[in-house]
Amino acid sequence: MFISTAWAQGAGGAGGGGLMQTIIMMALIFGVFYFLMIRPQQKKVKAHREMIGALSRGDKIVTAGGVFGKVTKVVNDLEVIVEITEGVRVRVVRGTITEVVSKTQPANDTAKK
Repeated sequence: MFISTAWAQGAGGAGGGGLMQTIIMMALIFGVFYFLMIRPQQKKVKAHREMIGALSRGDKIVTAGGVFGKVTKVVNDLEVIVEITEGVRVRVVRGTITEVVSKTQPANDTAKK
């Protein structure tokens, strides 16, 4: 009584427009994901890689486990020796270092001052 009868609509225009809209929407969604998720993550990884590569003796660091320490020796590209407290040294994988708290000055800079 209060509901009117729904009639089917006639055939629309060209059928190829739906495919083009789908392709444009997929490209738009990929663009949004790239600029909001992928690109910032790549920048963060690049900055971490540079920080790890610039580690040197005397740098104060924080590991992923939350341990503070001082780099006493750079063994190779994969690991460093960190002094946690006097006389306690541990071998740490470079990738687990999350932050450099304080960077030491190179010997050349201190001699010039």
